[in-house]
Amino acid sequence: MPDRISPLAPFRHETFRTIWIANLSSNFGSLIQAVGAAWMMTTISSSVDMVALVQASTALPIMLFSLISGALADNFNRRAVMIVAQTFMVVISVLLTVFAYLGLITPWLLLAFTFLLGCGTALNNPSWQASVGDMVPRDDLPGAVALNSMGFNITRSVGPAVGGVIVAAAGAAAAFAVNAVSYFPIIFALMRWQPKYPPNTLPRETMGRAISAGLRYVAMSPNIGKVIFRGFIFGFSASAVLALLPLVARDLVGGGPLVYGVMLGSFGIGAIGGALLSARLREFLSSEAIVRIAFAGFAVSSAIAAVSPSAWPTNAALLAAGACWVLALSLFNVTVQLSTPRWVVGRALSLYQTTTFGGIAAGSWLWGVMAGEYGADKALLASSVIMLAGAAIGLRYALPEFKTLNLDPLNRFSEPLLALDLKPRSGPIVIMIDYIIAEEDVPEFLSVMAERRRVRIRDGAGHWALMRDLENPEVWTESYHTPTWVEYVRHNQRRTHADAEIWDRIRKLHRGEDNPRVHRMVERQTIVPHDIEAHKTPIDMA
Repeated sequence: MPDRISPLAPFRHETFRTIWIANLSSNFGSLIQAVGAAWMMTTISSSVDMVALVQASTALPIMLFSLISGALADNFNRRAVMIVAQTFMVVISVLLTVFAYLGLITPWLLLAFTFLLGCGTALNNPSWQASVGDMVPRDDLPGAVALNSMGFNITRSVGPAVGGVIVAAAGAAAAFAVNAVSYFPIIFALMRWQPKYPPNTLPRETMGRAISAGLRYVAMSPNIGKVIFRGFIFGFSASAVLALLPLVARDLVGGGPLVYGVMLGSFGIGAIGGALLSARLREFLSSEAIVRIAFAGFAVSSAIAAVSPSAWPTNAALLAAGACWVLALSLFNVTVQLSTPRWVVGRALSLYQTTTFGGIAAGSWLWGVMAGEYGADKALLASSVIMLAGAAIGLRYALPEFKTLNLDPLNRFSEPLLALDLKPRSGPIVIMIDYIIAEEDVPEFLSVMAERRRVRIRDGAGHWALMRDLENPEVWTESYHTPTWVEYVRHNQRRTHADAEIWDRIRKLHRGEDNPRVHRMVERQTIVPHDIEAHKTPIDMA
């Protein structure tokens, strides 16, 4: 039996350790700010759905802008993106502090400030999560993701309670000021970090093309799609507990801001336990089994919070809810990262975040409206039913197991010498590859080429087709298009070691003496003679 990897192994890497510690400060301040904003809303508005919208206004920007942020994370310096995001949040936090101190905050203005802070989080998160793979080797990646969850929940176990004390003693403005100061350690740590990114000889993708590439990759990766779908269901159903917790503290158990802070602390302590337990559970339970336990456990916790008249049973239920929260979300995150190559990991994570936080935002609003109509207890009971349904969905859309895939670039492709002087934007480019396949190998060949098609389209090819020669039936031709020559080169550079297995299987089926013949062509439109004078510009310049 192999030696068990320590859950603290990523701390051996100085960069990860330093930024992880600095991130504790930032998370601590953010949770104090969240307590201040949620409790301030209960004092300036009598509407329960406005209270729930405080969490929704933070989650909504992550849903709206994470995909753009993911494209930025994959195409720009991730460290610089994070510094910009953190600086932006400092500015917004200072303004929020000033407005609160001067007594100028209205319910909608408070939501606007929390929305802007959510925008900063949306910009930061894909770069931060994608950068974990730049700080630690692949073997330590699952542990690093779990430690990030643990770090956040360490602060969750203390920050809300401290936030409750600060709000009770000095008001919400003091909580906002603490948050503003908390960003400086992470900014300093990021400025000291000098990551070594691999050189990229190709021009940067445009934003539209980068976003479409991320969408295409996820759409052609069924396992990632399952994770994203389950993440949405979990976020939508589980959001009821955190969105309605101020009402639980105030109305169901008759407490104040300190009780609310302690409840959030209980949730955080449970999440720490879930992070520590996660690796152990993965040794003898499947990923799907863990996720079903998380759904079911959260459902029971939500039901207890709905019917309990005392803070003690509610806090006990929140301990279990916190563990289930981190078990599910960290498992989703690790599965996405281990299933995605580095060139698109920011976009894949952003899509996962978009759907998960979209579920949280939609759920927070819906449960808030339901609480306003029928009471917080009824809304929590309804959410627990949805959570049980989310567990049952796994019978059809089971979470994939962790796989040890080598998603490093294959680097077999060498840009060919061309007789034509193509420009990087020249195109469209048409690729045709000839194979010679024996009749008895045709069924296997078609099966492998179906997988080949998925990988081709996933990595940027279009108009893929497989054709058979009518006069020479043993000759098969694969064809596909790319918009430009530089996109053809980019397409080939995206091939990973894991993808090479497909190509190797095809090569074994090919019966020709030489390798399959590759034809690289550029499409050209013809011009009728009387239009020649009207087309003086060379058409081989895209």
